[in-house]
Amino acid sequence: MKNKQKIKFTKEQKQEMINLIKEYFYQERDEDLGDLAADMILTFFIEKLAPGIYNQGVEDAYAFMSDKLQDVFEIQMNTDI
Repeated sequence: MKNKQKIKFTKEQKQEMINLIKEYFYQERDEDLGDLAADMILTFFIEKLAPGIYNQGVEDAYAFMSDKLQDVFEIQMNTDI
């Protein structure tokens, strides 16, 4: 079985995200969300959606670094030492 690590945030980061969710719902849907409802939405996103987004970021970083390493190897192969 895979060891799943939880994505962790500080209290301040989590409160800022809750505030952003509340602000979004108020601005876009004219709904006044409480802290509990916004926290539940945030928890859903963190548990269900964030791992996929994180993994995509890791894959993008890997592809970027692989390209840069290939550039370094090409420079090395083209140098006469």
